[in-house]
Amino acid sequence: MVGFRPADVPPSAAVKFVGAGTAACIADLLTFPLDTAKVRLQIQGESKTSTAKGKQSAVKYRGVFGTITTMVRTEGPRSLYSGLVAGLQRQMSFASVRIGLYDSVKQFYTKGSDHVGIGSRLLAGCTTGAMAVAFAQPTDVVKVRFQAQARSPGHAKRYCSTIDAYKTIAKEEGVHGLWKGTAPNIARNAIVNCTELVTYDFIKDTLLKSTPLTGKTMAFSKVHRYDSLACCFLCGAVTHGLSSTDNLPCHFISAFGAGLCTTVIASPVDVVKTRYMNAALGQYRSVLNCAAAMMTKEGPLAFYKGFMPSFLRLGSWNVVMFVTYEQLKRAMMAGNHNCTNIL
Repeated sequence: MVGFRPADVPPSAAVKFVGAGTAACIADLLTFPLDTAKVRLQIQGESKTSTAKGKQSAVKYRGVFGTITTMVRTEGPRSLYSGLVAGLQRQMSFASVRIGLYDSVKQFYTKGSDHVGIGSRLLAGCTTGAMAVAFAQPTDVVKVRFQAQARSPGHAKRYCSTIDAYKTIAKEEGVHGLWKGTAPNIARNAIVNCTELVTYDFIKDTLLKSTPLTGKTMAFSKVHRYDSLACCFLCGAVTHGLSSTDNLPCHFISAFGAGLCTTVIASPVDVVKTRYMNAALGQYRSVLNCAAAMMTKEGPLAFYKGFMPSFLRLGSWNVVMFVTYEQLKRAMMAGNHNCTNIL
Protein backbone atom coordinates (compact mmCIF):
# COMPACT_ATOMS: atom_id res chain seq x y z
CA MET A 1 0.00 0.00 0.00
CA VAL A 2 1.22 3.51 -0.84
CA GLY A 3 1.73 5.93 2.07
CA PHE A 4 0.70 5.40 5.66
CA ARG A 5 -1.63 2.58 6.57
CA PRO A 6 -5.02 3.41 8.07
CA ALA A 7 -5.23 3.63 11.84
CA ASP A 8 -7.13 1.12 13.93
CA VAL A 9 -9.13 3.93 15.56
CA PRO A 10 -10.91 6.85 13.93
CA PRO A 11 -8.97 10.15 13.92
CA SER A 12 -9.86 12.69 16.56
CA ALA A 13 -11.51 16.03 15.85
CA ALA A 14 -8.20 17.81 16.48
CA VAL A 15 -6.40 15.59 13.96
CA LYS A 16 -9.10 16.28 11.35
CA PHE A 17 -9.02 20.02 12.08
CA VAL A 18 -5.25 20.38 11.69
CA GLY A 19 -5.03 17.86 8.86
CA ALA A 20 -7.74 19.56 6.80
CA GLY A 21 -6.12 22.99 7.07
CA THR A 22 -2.65 21.67 6.23
CA ALA A 23 -3.87 19.58 3.29
CA ALA A 24 -5.84 22.55 1.94
CA CYS A 25 -2.73 24.75 2.08
CA ILE A 26 -0.74 22.16 0.14
CA ALA A 27 -3.52 21.92 -2.45
CA ASP A 28 -3.64 25.73 -2.71
CA LEU A 29 0.10 25.97 -3.32
CA LEU A 30 -0.23 23.62 -6.29
CA THR A 31 -3.40 25.08 -7.83
CA PHE A 32 -3.21 28.80 -6.99
CA PRO A 33 -2.36 29.97 -10.57
CA LEU A 34 -5.59 28.35 -11.79
CA ASP A 35 -7.54 30.16 -9.08
CA THR A 36 -5.96 33.49 -10.06
CA ALA A 37 -6.81 32.87 -13.72
CA LYS A 38 -10.39 32.09 -12.67
CA VAL A 39 -10.71 35.39 -10.81
CA ARG A 40 -9.32 37.39 -13.76
CA LEU A 41 -11.77 35.74 -16.16
CA GLN A 42 -14.68 36.27 -13.77
CA ILE A 43 -14.10 40.01 -13.40
CA GLN A 44 -13.35 40.57 -17.09
CA GLY A 45 -16.05 42.75 -18.61
CA GLU A 46 -17.07 44.08 -15.22
CA SER A 47 -16.12 47.64 -16.11
CA LYS A 48 -16.38 48.73 -19.70
CA THR A 49 -15.15 52.19 -18.77
CA SER A 50 -11.99 51.22 -16.92
CA THR A 51 -9.91 52.73 -19.72
CA ALA A 52 -11.95 55.89 -19.98
CA LYS A 53 -9.01 58.20 -20.32
CA GLY A 54 -8.25 56.15 -23.26
CA LYS A 55 -4.62 55.59 -23.54
CA GLN A 56 -4.49 51.90 -22.80
CA SER A 57 -6.97 49.22 -23.70
CA ALA A 58 -8.04 46.68 -21.15
CA VAL A 59 -6.22 43.37 -21.15
CA LYS A 60 -8.34 40.66 -22.73
CA TYR A 61 -8.02 37.16 -21.36
CA ARG A 62 -8.94 34.17 -23.49
CA GLY A 63 -9.20 30.76 -21.89
CA VAL A 64 -7.33 29.30 -18.95
CA PHE A 65 -3.89 28.97 -20.41
CA GLY A 66 -4.30 32.12 -22.48
CA THR A 67 -5.00 34.02 -19.26
CA ILE A 68 -1.97 32.51 -17.52
CA THR A 69 0.26 33.24 -20.53
CA THR A 70 -0.98 36.84 -20.76
CA MET A 71 -0.41 37.43 -17.06
CA VAL A 72 3.13 36.03 -17.19
CA ARG A 73 3.93 38.12 -20.27
CA THR A 74 2.46 41.42 -19.03
CA GLU A 75 2.91 41.16 -15.25
CA GLY A 76 5.56 38.51 -14.67
CA PRO A 77 5.32 34.97 -13.23
CA ARG A 78 4.85 36.23 -9.65
CA SER A 79 1.45 37.64 -10.61
CA LEU A 80 0.08 34.09 -10.71
CA TYR A 81 0.65 33.86 -6.97
CA SER A 82 -0.61 37.32 -6.08
CA GLY A 83 -2.63 36.98 -2.87
CA LEU A 84 -1.02 33.64 -1.92
CA VAL A 85 -0.35 34.71 1.67
CA ALA A 86 -4.00 35.63 2.22
CA GLY A 87 -4.98 32.45 0.38
CA LEU A 88 -2.98 30.27 2.76
CA GLN A 89 -4.36 32.19 5.74
CA ARG A 90 -7.82 31.53 4.33
CA GLN A 91 -7.31 27.81 3.84
CA MET A 92 -5.77 27.27 7.27
CA SER A 93 -8.74 28.91 8.95
CA PHE A 94 -11.42 28.08 6.38
CA ALA A 95 -10.81 24.46 5.40
CA SER A 96 -10.04 23.51 9.00
CA VAL A 97 -13.59 24.46 9.92
CA ARG A 98 -15.60 23.42 6.85
CA ILE A 99 -13.87 20.06 6.30
CA GLY A 100 -12.19 19.31 9.60
CA LEU A 101 -15.34 19.83 11.68
CA TYR A 102 -17.75 18.28 9.15
CA ASP A 103 -17.80 14.84 10.78
CA SER A 104 -18.16 16.23 14.30
CA VAL A 105 -21.11 18.42 13.29
CA LYS A 106 -22.68 15.53 11.40
CA GLN A 107 -22.42 13.32 14.48
CA PHE A 108 -24.01 16.11 16.50
CA TYR A 109 -27.02 16.18 14.18
CA THR A 110 -27.35 12.38 14.13
CA LYS A 111 -26.75 12.14 17.90
CA GLY A 112 -24.00 9.56 17.31
CA SER A 113 -26.20 7.20 15.27
CA ASP A 114 -24.49 4.84 12.81
CA HIS A 115 -27.17 5.63 10.23
CA VAL A 116 -26.44 8.92 8.48
CA GLY A 117 -29.05 10.13 6.00
CA ILE A 118 -28.61 12.59 3.15
CA GLY A 119 -30.42 15.27 5.15
CA SER A 120 -27.93 15.11 8.01
CA ARG A 121 -25.03 15.29 5.59
CA LEU A 122 -26.48 18.32 3.79
CA LEU A 123 -27.26 20.06 7.07
CA ALA A 124 -23.74 19.42 8.37
CA GLY A 125 -22.25 20.72 5.11
CA CYS A 126 -24.31 23.92 5.27
CA THR A 127 -23.43 24.47 8.93
CA THR A 128 -19.66 24.09 8.63
CA GLY A 129 -19.64 26.07 5.37
CA ALA A 130 -21.43 29.00 7.01
CA MET A 131 -19.21 28.79 10.12
CA ALA A 132 -16.07 28.84 7.97
CA VAL A 133 -17.20 31.92 6.01
CA ALA A 134 -18.10 33.86 9.15
CA PHE A 135 -14.66 33.08 10.57
CA ALA A 136 -12.44 33.48 7.49
CA GLN A 137 -14.23 36.04 5.28
CA PRO A 138 -11.60 38.83 5.68
CA THR A 139 -8.89 36.55 4.29
CA ASP A 140 -11.09 35.74 1.28
CA VAL A 141 -11.76 39.43 0.56
CA VAL A 142 -8.04 40.25 0.64
CA LYS A 143 -7.17 37.22 -1.51
CA VAL A 144 -9.67 38.19 -4.21
CA ARG A 145 -8.53 41.83 -4.20
CA PHE A 146 -4.91 40.79 -4.69
CA GLN A 147 -5.74 38.31 -7.44
CA ALA A 148 -7.83 40.89 -9.27
CA GLN A 149 -5.31 43.73 -9.28
CA ALA A 150 -3.08 43.92 -12.35
CA ARG A 151 0.61 44.48 -11.79
CA SER A 152 1.46 45.95 -15.19
CA PRO A 153 2.93 49.49 -15.43
CA GLY A 154 -0.36 50.93 -16.63
CA HIS A 155 -2.25 49.94 -13.51
CA ALA A 156 -1.85 51.41 -10.04
CA LYS A 157 -1.58 48.82 -7.29
CA ARG A 158 -4.39 49.01 -4.76
CA TYR A 159 -2.41 47.30 -2.00
CA CYS A 160 1.29 46.90 -1.28
CA SER A 161 1.12 43.90 1.03
CA THR A 162 -1.32 41.59 2.76
CA ILE A 163 -1.21 43.59 6.00
CA ASP A 164 -1.61 46.82 4.01
CA ALA A 165 -4.69 45.36 2.34
CA TYR A 166 -6.33 44.54 5.67
CA LYS A 167 -5.55 48.02 7.01
CA THR A 168 -6.59 49.89 3.83
CA ILE A 169 -9.90 48.07 3.48
CA ALA A 170 -10.74 48.65 7.14
CA LYS A 171 -9.77 52.33 6.87
CA GLU A 172 -11.54 53.13 3.59
CA GLU A 173 -14.59 50.88 3.84
CA GLY A 174 -14.88 50.30 7.56
CA VAL A 175 -14.34 47.04 9.40
CA HIS A 176 -17.49 45.68 7.75
CA GLY A 177 -15.64 46.03 4.43
CA LEU A 178 -13.56 43.01 5.42
CA TRP A 179 -16.79 41.02 5.55
CA LYS A 180 -17.99 42.33 2.18
CA GLY A 181 -19.78 39.66 0.17
CA THR A 182 -20.46 37.47 3.20
CA ALA A 183 -24.00 36.62 2.05
CA PRO A 184 -23.05 35.31 -1.42
CA ASN A 185 -20.00 33.62 0.07
CA ILE A 186 -22.14 31.79 2.63
CA ALA A 187 -24.47 30.73 -0.19
CA ARG A 188 -21.54 29.64 -2.33
CA ASN A 189 -19.82 27.69 0.41
CA ALA A 190 -23.01 26.03 1.59
CA ILE A 191 -23.43 24.82 -2.00
CA VAL A 192 -19.75 23.91 -2.37
CA ASN A 193 -19.55 22.12 0.95
CA CYS A 194 -22.73 20.11 0.42
CA THR A 195 -21.94 19.25 -3.19
CA GLU A 196 -18.29 18.48 -2.61
CA LEU A 197 -18.53 16.35 0.52
CA VAL A 198 -21.84 14.61 -0.18
CA THR A 199 -20.87 13.88 -3.81
CA TYR A 200 -17.55 12.50 -2.63
CA ASP A 201 -19.37 10.23 -0.19
CA PHE A 202 -21.85 9.09 -2.84
CA ILE A 203 -19.27 8.37 -5.57
CA LYS A 204 -17.08 6.58 -3.07
CA ASP A 205 -19.90 4.38 -1.82
CA THR A 206 -20.93 3.60 -5.41
CA LEU A 207 -17.40 2.59 -6.36
CA LEU A 208 -17.09 0.36 -3.31
CA LYS A 209 -20.41 -1.34 -4.02
CA SER A 210 -19.68 -1.89 -7.72
CA THR A 211 -16.15 -3.30 -7.35
CA PRO A 212 -14.60 -6.42 -5.77
CA LEU A 213 -14.03 -4.34 -2.63
CA THR A 214 -17.55 -5.29 -1.58
CA GLY A 215 -16.42 -8.82 -1.06
CA LYS A 216 -14.30 -7.69 1.87
CA THR A 217 -17.31 -6.98 4.05
CA MET A 218 -15.72 -7.96 7.34
CA ALA A 219 -12.77 -5.63 6.82
CA PHE A 220 -14.98 -2.80 5.53
CA SER A 221 -17.61 -3.12 8.25
CA LYS A 222 -15.07 -2.03 10.82
CA VAL A 223 -14.34 1.14 8.85
CA HIS A 224 -18.05 1.69 8.16
CA ARG A 225 -18.66 2.25 11.88
CA TYR A 226 -16.62 5.44 11.57
CA ASP A 227 -18.31 8.61 10.38
CA SER A 228 -18.98 8.54 6.64
CA LEU A 229 -16.38 11.09 5.59
CA ALA A 230 -13.67 9.27 7.52
CA CYS A 231 -14.93 6.10 5.87
CA CYS A 232 -14.39 7.69 2.47
CA PHE A 233 -10.89 8.72 3.41
CA LEU A 234 -10.11 5.35 4.98
CA CYS A 235 -11.05 3.06 2.13
CA GLY A 236 -7.48 1.81 2.30
CA ALA A 237 -8.47 -0.01 5.48
CA VAL A 238 -9.69 -2.89 3.35
CA THR A 239 -6.18 -3.96 2.58
CA HIS A 240 -6.47 -7.71 3.24
CA GLY A 241 -5.57 -9.36 -0.06
CA LEU A 242 -5.77 -6.08 -2.05
CA SER A 243 -3.03 -4.43 -4.08
CA SER A 244 -1.69 -0.97 -3.26
CA THR A 245 -3.48 0.56 -6.27
CA ASP A 246 -7.01 -0.21 -5.04
CA ASN A 247 -7.49 2.91 -2.91
CA LEU A 248 -5.78 5.69 -4.89
CA PRO A 249 -8.02 5.36 -7.99
CA CYS A 250 -11.08 5.43 -5.72
CA HIS A 251 -9.90 8.64 -4.08
CA PHE A 252 -8.94 10.20 -7.40
CA ILE A 253 -12.24 9.44 -9.17
CA SER A 254 -14.36 10.45 -6.17
CA ALA A 255 -12.51 13.74 -5.63
CA PHE A 256 -12.44 14.63 -9.33
CA GLY A 257 -16.16 13.88 -9.72
CA ALA A 258 -16.92 16.00 -6.66
CA GLY A 259 -14.93 18.86 -8.17
CA LEU A 260 -16.86 18.70 -11.46
CA CYS A 261 -20.28 18.61 -9.80
CA THR A 262 -19.33 21.43 -7.45
CA THR A 263 -18.11 23.65 -10.31
CA VAL A 264 -21.29 23.20 -12.33
CA ILE A 265 -23.58 24.00 -9.41
CA ALA A 266 -21.57 26.71 -7.67
CA SER A 267 -20.15 28.73 -10.59
CA PRO A 268 -22.96 31.36 -10.84
CA VAL A 269 -22.78 32.17 -7.14
CA ASP A 270 -18.97 32.13 -7.26
CA VAL A 271 -18.85 34.69 -10.08
CA VAL A 272 -21.28 37.04 -8.31
CA LYS A 273 -19.30 36.66 -5.07
CA THR A 274 -16.03 37.51 -6.82
CA ARG A 275 -17.51 40.54 -8.61
CA TYR A 276 -19.14 41.89 -5.46
CA MET A 277 -16.09 41.38 -3.23
CA ASN A 278 -13.77 43.05 -5.77
CA ALA A 279 -16.12 45.98 -6.51
CA ALA A 280 -15.25 49.56 -5.55
CA LEU A 281 -17.23 51.13 -2.74
CA GLY A 282 -20.71 52.05 -4.03
CA GLN A 283 -20.38 50.22 -7.37
CA TYR A 284 -23.24 47.87 -6.49
CA ARG A 285 -26.06 48.53 -4.06
CA SER A 286 -26.37 44.88 -3.07
CA VAL A 287 -25.53 41.34 -4.11
CA LEU A 288 -28.78 41.10 -6.08
CA ASN A 289 -27.97 44.39 -7.82
CA CYS A 290 -24.60 42.95 -8.81
CA ALA A 291 -26.24 39.83 -10.25
CA ALA A 292 -28.87 41.92 -12.08
CA ALA A 293 -26.18 44.18 -13.57
CA MET A 294 -24.30 41.12 -14.84
CA MET A 295 -27.43 39.68 -16.44
CA THR A 296 -28.38 43.01 -18.06
CA LYS A 297 -24.97 44.01 -19.39
CA GLU A 298 -23.32 40.67 -20.14
CA GLY A 299 -26.07 38.07 -20.40
CA PRO A 300 -26.54 34.72 -18.62
CA LEU A 301 -23.23 33.28 -19.81
CA ALA A 302 -21.47 35.83 -17.60
CA PHE A 303 -22.39 33.65 -14.62
CA TYR A 304 -20.15 30.92 -16.01
CA LYS A 305 -17.14 33.08 -16.75
CA GLY A 306 -13.98 31.33 -15.67
CA PHE A 307 -15.73 27.95 -15.69
CA MET A 308 -12.79 25.99 -17.13
CA PRO A 309 -10.18 27.27 -14.65
CA SER A 310 -12.75 26.78 -11.89
CA PHE A 311 -13.19 23.17 -12.95
CA LEU A 312 -9.48 22.53 -13.41
CA ARG A 313 -8.76 24.15 -10.08
CA LEU A 314 -11.53 22.43 -8.10
CA GLY A 315 -10.86 19.05 -9.71
CA SER A 316 -7.13 19.16 -9.04
CA TRP A 317 -7.62 20.84 -5.65
CA ASN A 318 -10.02 18.12 -4.52
CA VAL A 319 -7.67 15.33 -5.60
CA VAL A 320 -4.64 16.84 -3.89
CA MET A 321 -6.54 17.88 -0.77
CA PHE A 322 -8.43 14.62 -0.13
CA VAL A 323 -5.44 12.34 -0.77
CA THR A 324 -3.14 14.55 1.30
CA TYR A 325 -5.72 14.85 4.06
CA GLU A 326 -6.01 11.09 4.32
CA GLN A 327 -2.26 10.59 4.51
CA LEU A 328 -1.81 13.40 7.04
CA LYS A 329 -4.48 11.92 9.29
CA ARG A 330 -2.86 8.51 9.08
CA ALA A 331 0.58 9.98 9.77
CA MET A 332 -0.65 11.92 12.80
CA MET A 333 -2.57 8.95 14.17
CA ALA A 334 0.46 6.69 13.61
CA GLY A 335 2.69 9.21 15.38
CA ASN A 336 0.26 9.46 18.26
CA HIS A 337 0.08 5.66 18.49
CA ASN A 338 3.89 5.36 18.53
CA CYS A 339 4.18 8.01 21.24
CA THR A 340 1.56 6.19 23.31
CA ASN A 341 3.44 2.90 22.98
CA ILE A 342 6.70 4.53 24.01
CA LEU A 343 5.10 6.10 27.05
